[in-house]
Amino acid sequence: MKQAYRSKFAFVLGWVWVAFVALNVWDLIARYNGKPSLVALAVLAALTALVYVIALRPVTLFTEDALVGRNPLRTTVLPWAAIDEVTVSHSINVHHGDGQLLRLWTPVSTARERAKAQRRGAAAAAPRRGRLRTEPVLSKAEQAAQEAFAGKTHADWVGEQITDRAESARRRAQEAAPVRVRWAYDSLAVVAVAVALLVAAIVG
Repeated sequence: MKQAYRSKFAFVLGWVWVAFVALNVWDLIARYNGKPSLVALAVLAALTALVYVIALRPVTLFTEDALVGRNPLRTTVLPWAAIDEVTVSHSINVHHGDGQLLRLWTPVSTARERAKAQRRGAAAAAPRRGRLRTEPVLSKAEQAAQEAFAGKTHADWVGEQITDRAESARRRAQEAAPVRVRWAYDSLAVVAVAVALLVAAIVG
């Protein structure tokens, strides 16, 4: 079973933009008036290409056999047993092979999210004083989830899941398949259409 991790905010915002562009394209085609409409179409195409490449395409996939990192212009299929180390800063950095690095575009850890996670961790570690509690009592499952996420961002948690899967693959003595890297032909096609419209707007 596949697990997908992406920026939900960027994904939703991206599709809202696509819907907005679709309405505007229909209006521009219905009221086409020459070069001004062509220029507007070219600008919308360029912005849509940017939104697709940055907001809609990036996703981190967990499959049974490999970690799949879909970045703006490339897709990397990295077998679990080939992963050497995982570090998390602003992004999740997966080290493999002879010093090679896969930097995942999603999920990311912003400074605001990390500061919030640190405050949450400090609050969870603080001793409770007094007999009276004003907070609701959490169930065991909720307490376990709170402890698991204390002081961690979503990116930290996903990084730990990648590490766990890589270690599990090595314990099973799973043979590391070759790492596969391929160009994102969907992104290249979207960019090519945007460039073609820009050229047509400039020449026309």
